[in-house]
Amino acid sequence: MTAEYVGLGDWTVETLSVPGEVRPVVSAPDPVLSRPGPEVDPTSDEVVRLAADLVATMQVSPGCVGLAAPQVGVSAQVFAVDVTGHPKAVTVHGTFVLCNAKVVEASRWKAGREGCMSVPDLTGDVKRAGRLVVEGVLPGTGRPVRLVTDGFEARALQHEIDHCAGLLFLDRVAGAHAIYQRKVYL
Repeated sequence: MTAEYVGLGDWTVETLSVPGEVRPVVSAPDPVLSRPGPEVDPTSDEVVRLAADLVATMQVSPGCVGLAAPQVGVSAQVFAVDVTGHPKAVTVHGTFVLCNAKVVEASRWKAGREGCMSVPDLTGDVKRAGRLVVEGVLPGTGRPVRLVTDGFEARALQHEIDHCAGLLFLDRVAGAHAIYQRKVYL
């Protein structure tokens, strides 16, 4: 897929035109978290509702900057991200949801600490690209997009794309020496 739009254009959460409902977040070792999700039809009513629910759930979860469909028990390639206001964020695209997202360029690899709502008691050091180009499709409109980002937002996107592929951050750490007990609970 070659995205015809760079950035989100005029897409906002309001584009979904449905209110989101807060869903319970599943924790490891729930099998949905280790199963690659199928691609979805971003214009289907079911996917639009899921997108709205991901945003609603993310927004009521303190410290949450991203949430993928498998984390709410749905095996699908859909995730929400919003790093707005995070002290480590430089590039910020606001609140958005992507379907069927793929990394098309990755560079400037660096290790950094990550946590996850589905692994509430642990954090870990994960090497991720610091500059990223992602292509995906916006729910509701079905419009392909190409996002160019860096730093913390790039890390969040990779983390959520991994969820859609059935991977947790624990699958990306260098070993047991790079896993830590979470010290702060939000």
